[in-house]
Amino acid sequence: MTTATETPVGVEAVRVDDISKVFGSGRGAITAIDGMSVHVDRGDFLAVVGASGCGKSTLLSLVAGLEEPTTGTVDVGGRKVAMMFQEASLFPWLTVGSNIEIPMRVNRVPKAERRRRVEELLELVRLQGMAKKRPHELSGGMRQRVALARALAQDADVLLMDEPFGALDAMTRDILHDELERIWRERNLTIMFVTHNVREAVRLGDRVVLLSSRPGRVIEEFTVEGERPRRIDSARIAEQAARITDRLREEVSRHA
Repeated sequence: MTTATETPVGVEAVRVDDISKVFGSGRGAITAIDGMSVHVDRGDFLAVVGASGCGKSTLLSLVAGLEEPTTGTVDVGGRKVAMMFQEASLFPWLTVGSNIEIPMRVNRVPKAERRRRVEELLELVRLQGMAKKRPHELSGGMRQRVALARALAQDADVLLMDEPFGALDAMTRDILHDELERIWRERNLTIMFVTHNVREAVRLGDRVVLLSSRPGRVIEEFTVEGERPRRIDSARIAEQAARITDRLREEVSRHA
């Protein structure tokens, strides 16, 4: 299987050029993003951090095609894009397997193929044998694994993640960090990961992009140092996270 380390260097998967996004019009208009440019190479893991309301989620919506930029361009080169949200948003009346099948049903994948791929995806996210369970029978971390499997069922090249672990306890989040890193490598994914947690961003990302307070602009980009796998409680992670946090505090104070 191809790994992330075998990805050709410099092949862009996502190119966001000088985009702005304005919601509403007239005096009630709100500029969420102003002149933002972000480029993500294929196979990269990009983390995006910033204060609340800085346009992080809007950026993902624009890359996903859920919103159109007011100005500027977003180009994913025809690649498939999937999005994962903070809430698992599973249908409670469906089984785990049926929840994962939803994007395959939309794409008219034959029943036998759907069932085979559900089993493969459940194995990938370490939930073997859970296909017939209902969401209420699962823990919060397990539900997020199902949501991840459902996103991967779309056979996307680019995975957008909007604070997917924000509501989980620290231990479950740490375990899912390891699982996500493993899946990212095994599936050769390109990931854009939005989070409020700077340590999480440094733990997972190749690069961390820091956004300004509204309107969102890229104010600095940090390359994460250190070999993988990383520990979120390691001294090196703490040191790099502190540097980014200090810069974030400066930005928040400037707009307070």
